[in-house]
Amino acid sequence: MKNTRAKWGLVVIAATGSLALAACGGQQETASGGASGGSTGAVAVDGSSTVAPLTSAAAELFQAQSPGINVTVGTSGTGGGFEKFCRGEIDMADASREIEADEAANCEKAGIKYQQLVVANDALTVVVNKENTFAKCLTVEQLKKIWEPKSSVNNWNQVDPSFPDEKIELFGPGTDSGTFDYFTDEINGEEGASRTDYTPSEDDNVVVQGVSGSKGGLGYFGFTYYEENADKVNAVEIDSGKGCVAPSAATAQDGTYTPLARPLFVYPSVTKLKENPALQEFLTYYVTNDAQIATESKFIPLNDEQSKELQTAFEKTLAEAGVAATGASS
Repeated sequence: MKNTRAKWGLVVIAATGSLALAACGGQQETASGGASGGSTGAVAVDGSSTVAPLTSAAAELFQAQSPGINVTVGTSGTGGGFEKFCRGEIDMADASREIEADEAANCEKAGIKYQQLVVANDALTVVVNKENTFAKCLTVEQLKKIWEPKSSVNNWNQVDPSFPDEKIELFGPGTDSGTFDYFTDEINGEEGASRTDYTPSEDDNVVVQGVSGSKGGLGYFGFTYYEENADKVNAVEIDSGKGCVAPSAATAQDGTYTPLARPLFVYPSVTKLKENPALQEFLTYYVTNDAQIATESKFIPLNDEQSKELQTAFEKTLAEAGVAATGASS
């Protein structure tokens, strides 16, 4: 299905740091409930492996002041997260793309109301093996030639005659990933349109391992994972028609890193927010301290305009849930 999300021209990108726990396949406990005083309860989050490190950092910092609330963060991919979310199995979904029409219909059918909150930004990063010193820049057309459905490209010299006779080995996110949806939409012109003879994984660390372990490896994932693994893989500059541009905070901010820049989201359940005081406290902490969480986990904070939009959307969420802000801040 074609994603109906809006195109974002000016973005800020993020990098994972020490507080951002590496995402792994399946669900990981990010903050354990404690026996000390204060509020108690549990919050379940699942979805994008790109957004998971930021939410994990939020949970870790939140844990310091609310040890009685247990927050778990899973990484089943954006699509997998929305499936659980719309079945009412989790309190909040992490997403690297906007919710789609069929997913929204499933939530509506289940009576689950939600709100979209932009909490950070990202730049999809194309990476190659450390020994690859020739593919420093690729055009959007070359990426499409490699990744489009039924592509027969299996050697680097098919991408560019000046490249060596080296077999290409492809790695990337699985079809439940919002990163897969975004990349295929922007590069191949249709969401979900991709060659299938590559090694997929919902765990970005598996993609890192694949590319770093293969001399001819090529893959893509969120900028956070590149920053975390810059010693293992090389980032490729992208030429969308105006010259080669590397993924960085500066190029994302000035709008020159196109077309692979995107916002990142969380989707709290308004339904769950009414019922779960622990979710109210965690979400309030997350939004109130978004800049601090981003900085301490080495993500780049939202710009002033985005921060205002986040606060407005959060207040709307509380109003729809009929609850007041808990005042959970650091």
